[in-house]
This record gives sequence, C-alpha cells and structure tokens, in this order.
Amino acid sequence: MTTPPEPPPKRRQVRCPTCGGLAVYDAANPWRPFCSERCRQIDLGAWASEGYRVPEPPLPDGDAEGPDRRH
Repeated sequence: MTTPPEPPPKRRQVRCPTCGGLAVYDAANPWRPFCSERCRQIDLGAWASEGYRVPEPPLPDGDAEGPDRRH
C-alpha cells in the first residue's frame, strides 16, 4: 500500500507595503516583503528622501529656542 503524496506547503502571502498587491513571503522572493524590485526601490526612495519622518512634537510656549543650555 502506498501513501498519497503530501500536498505542497502553502506559500504565505502578505500585502506589499508599497502597492498593496499580494507578495509571496518566502525565500524564493528576493524582494520580500515587497512584490517586486520596483516596489522595493520606491520604498527605499521614500526613506532616502525622508518621506517616513516622524514629526517632532511642538515645543511648549517659552521654549522656542530649544532646551536651556546654561548651567
């Protein structure tokens, strides 16, 4: 008696952070978690141009010039 072959493992898919399309999250995808090299390059460009900057919180009144450095 032979055993039936095992089904291939399911390939995990995630949403591409750039375009929102499906991307295979596997070692076979060299651009993971992106779907393509193009999407990876777009994301890299956004980082390089500081498109993902975290804004600084506003300074409280009276601290317009930053922290007091006098000791």
